[in-house]
Amino acid sequence: MKLAEAESTMQKTVESTQRAFNTIRTGRANASLLDKVQVEYYGTPTPLKSLANISTPDSSTILIQPYDKSSLNLVEKAISMSDVGLTPSNDGSVIRLNIPPLTSDRRKEFVKLAAKYAEEGRVAIRNIRRDALDSIRKQEKGAEISEDEARDQQDKLQKITNKYTEKIDHLLAEKEKDITTV
Repeated sequence: MKLAEAESTMQKTVESTQRAFNTIRTGRANASLLDKVQVEYYGTPTPLKSLANISTPDSSTILIQPYDKSSLNLVEKAISMSDVGLTPSNDGSVIRLNIPPLTSDRRKEFVKLAAKYAEEGRVAIRNIRRDALDSIRKQEKGAEISEDEARDQQDKLQKITNKYTEKIDHLLAEKEKDITTV
């Protein structure tokens, strides 16, 4: 694994962690809360965002307007069955999700969940680093690169790893601030 490849994979890990953070409620309406919701549409699990227009008219409401009115009940059922934890209200043409204010206990749970996602991201980055280190060591053993080059690459790899780990820590700090801010 080359350094550029390792860095690219680490960047994707940070982006994946950011998407995981986006699915955590903060007490404000956010359309990305519904990113993981799949609707059984004509026998195929389909992402909700490709079946409906999702908007946030105010800070405590998410409005879902299906492109196909006949799928309204399917969308409502999918949201009810998902782990979003919100109850949809259907008025015949749109679905509204009211975002209740978070209790302090619920905020603590969400902070723990965000920390778990961040740790998963850091572990993934460390695994990428381990694979890249193995690759560097194999190149050194195979006499493809010198011992000094191997050491230089290992130092660069550690700097890259630190950079992306810090990015995850920064994202976690922002998410914790969002969750705990009333």
